[in-house]
Amino acid sequence: MAAVSESEQQTRSRRKRMTGKQRREQLLQIGRELFAERGFDATSVEEIAARAGVSKPVVYEHFGGKEGVYAVVVDREMQTLLGMIADSLTADTPRGKIENAALALLRYVEEYSQGFRILARDSHAASGTGSFASLISDIATQVEHILAEEFRSRGYDPKLAPMYAQSLVGMVAMTGQWWLEVRKPKREIVAAHLVNLAWNGLSNLESRPGLDHVHPRRRDRNH
Repeated sequence: MAAVSESEQQTRSRRKRMTGKQRREQLLQIGRELFAERGFDATSVEEIAARAGVSKPVVYEHFGGKEGVYAVVVDREMQTLLGMIADSLTADTPRGKIENAALALLRYVEEYSQGFRILARDSHAASGTGSFASLISDIATQVEHILAEEFRSRGYDPKLAPMYAQSLVGMVAMTGQWWLEVRKPKREIVAAHLVNLAWNGLSNLESRPGLDHVHPRRRDRNH
């Protein structure tokens, strides 16, 4: 009978000690890593099982296949991002809320890079939760009331707020995809410039934009 190596013994020991809940979380984390690296189509049940040190039937037992793993991973990421956006909308002013929302989305990109890569690839139909575009739409729904309030105060048609919300969130999300790779400049600077463009427009850009709710300052605009 062949001797069992120390690493194999440790793997078997971990396998025995892991509860069903722990195994499920392990498979989800491994699936998240693989989907972020390769996407849904290039990831297999065999790879998920191999990284977890289990057989394929274990994956099927918990999730029914890689589609089940992917669906849970995408749903968790969407809920995390939407929760961060919702929690950010606490400033006293409309501009402050927009600043916070932009910062929250960029913070998600920075701190949950794997999740953002999965979502930004445009969620596979297997997720059951829609596409990246639908996620942007969900976020826009949370901020459109902010724009509607500001539109009313300025005498604009609040019915146009949903369209502007889609544009605003889409701009931040697309910039987030670019920033995910370059990571420069730092998050607060990126957010300040995004809000500068969104709030002031090209014709009234501030020469040195900042985040008012973080560092109140005198406005310095180029006219």
